[in-house]
Amino acid sequence: MRETGKHRPIWVAGEILIDILPDQEVVGGGPANAARALARMGSHTEFIGGLSTDARGIRARTALINDGVGINHTLTGNKPTCTAQVGPREDGTVEFKFKFDGTITFDYDVSWLPDPYKYQPTLLHIGSLGTLVEPGATALYNWAKQTADFAPIFFDPNVRPLVIKDAAKYRADVEKWVDISSVVKLSDEDLVWLYGIDKIESVISRWIENGLQLVVLTKGSQGIEAFTADEHISVPIYELPFVDGVGAGDTVGAVFANAVVKNGITNLRGNLLSETLRCASVAAAITCSRPGAQPPTRFELATELEKSE
Repeated sequence: MRETGKHRPIWVAGEILIDILPDQEVVGGGPANAARALARMGSHTEFIGGLSTDARGIRARTALINDGVGINHTLTGNKPTCTAQVGPREDGTVEFKFKFDGTITFDYDVSWLPDPYKYQPTLLHIGSLGTLVEPGATALYNWAKQTADFAPIFFDPNVRPLVIKDAAKYRADVEKWVDISSVVKLSDEDLVWLYGIDKIESVISRWIENGLQLVVLTKGSQGIEAFTADEHISVPIYELPFVDGVGAGDTVGAVFANAVVKNGITNLRGNLLSETLRCASVAAAITCSRPGAQPPTRFELATELEKSE
């Protein structure tokens, strides 16, 4: 039986892993961060990925459940959990070194991925390493193409040059996913590495001319921008005490995915688009004000938004 109305979830597909920080281990992974952010903001969210039965996998599962993320479509097994060694850069951003070979994190296969026709989600948020690591990436792409018949695809490439060092190959993978997506969220750092510093706006323009409806561009200390066929809107960063940037971009993506589902992608224009950008800036600042990927709850975000007015 198909899920209908308010019971239809947002699907988030990709990795959940353990970030190894200098003094602690925390649950991370861009897609998992986005799923937790969506659930904390009150969205009905289902995570689609691999969860190990090892201690780290149990911790990851517990984090999803505690934040209200559904795990009805996850894969459970005894392969280990992927880890990411997290280290600070001089510019305040962070660098990740992944250990994903032989883990359950990327075991995507048609045998267990949920049937899009049966469940018809409201949106599929997808990206990061899950769209790169084979053989799961190909299975995930073919499944996402089917899902696109029922729901907009929200793609966040979350570029990791340490995984694929060949920029041309990486570009080809990204372009393939952009072609089936309605929304793309990425950073200016992602675009510069893929296409060069002088190509940012021309690449975005080409994507939109080819049918992409919305591009959200995070620019670190320079704020966030949104591009549609008719508009280019930007907001500055919202100032809160800074701890680290882990999960900030994932939080921005969650705010926009929620807005697409709530309002409809074609309605994200003008004042509504500006307000969504402001909301994303505040939400990202809250995430940056605490260690690891700890996105705000709906109450925390509403409280800070009221302060910001």
